[in-house]
Amino acid sequence: MDTAPKIFDVLPEDPDNYQRICFARPELPGLTRQATVVDMHFHSRYSDGFNDIPAIAERARRLNIGIAVTDHNAIEGAVRIAEYRDVFSIPGIEVTSREGAHLLVYCDTIDELVRFFDTELRPYLGREVMSSSGLSMEALVASARHYQSLVVFPHPYCAMFTGVCNPVFSRARQNFLLSVADGIEVINAGNVHRWNLKSTELGYSMDAGFTGGSDGHNLFQMGRSVTCCSSGKSPAAFLDAVRNHQTWVMGKEVNFFRKMTSNSMKIRTNLRNSPDLLGKNMRYGYAVINTRSRRLKERIRQNRKKRRAARAY
Repeated sequence: MDTAPKIFDVLPEDPDNYQRICFARPELPGLTRQATVVDMHFHSRYSDGFNDIPAIAERARRLNIGIAVTDHNAIEGAVRIAEYRDVFSIPGIEVTSREGAHLLVYCDTIDELVRFFDTELRPYLGREVMSSSGLSMEALVASARHYQSLVVFPHPYCAMFTGVCNPVFSRARQNFLLSVADGIEVINAGNVHRWNLKSTELGYSMDAGFTGGSDGHNLFQMGRSVTCCSSGKSPAAFLDAVRNHQTWVMGKEVNFFRKMTSNSMKIRTNLRNSPDLLGKNMRYGYAVINTRSRRLKERIRQNRKKRRAARAY
């Protein structure tokens, strides 16, 4: 199979020609006339988002899109949005592993999400909503497999430790985790373009399902990156489309000023809810330094080997 990234500047004319990615701001009125459109990654005030569920539901209704409220280590937002029968929603949660990296878990029904949360996650959560859970990434993936769920790695490449492709995980662990995932979030509107490009390349190389989401923490971010498919409006059918590689993604990164505005609103919540944030950053920094040191040593070793070989001739 050709695994080279296929990045398009326009919406695919044929929805069946799937696994396509379009780096452009979604034109939602046109998209919603021809497909089921969902922002698969959004946060509410139940974790570090700025808005409450009624405001999120109203915004999704006005945009005529579906929404997945994927709060950090919490499902109250997902449960509440599911009560709005005129708003299509995908039950989901963004879980923080023991290592600090994030995992998106979506379920076919809200009841299934509640069972997953109560049985598998609640006993291992930290003191605050943004704290790391006590479960490793491998354990989180394994626990999700006991339920009707879809496992997606959000922002696998990003500037922090929250993506799975970071030096905290060895290459062997990364390869294993990526091999058991259902999908990759290829366009995260809160990420930077070069990291989204690397996530896109990763998704194609894995032959994974594709999702896109705004990773929004404010209403103005909703719908900036979306996942589209031709399935009907049921969570199970939509998640099957992701699993079966029948989705396409359209999105554009939020500009720098808007990111700064959103991040400034998150600071107070993050400081309150992330007592272990300093420790995470220290571990990540140590891992980055070690990785760069190993790479430098390897380059020096290779250069010495080449010089010895040249002198031998």
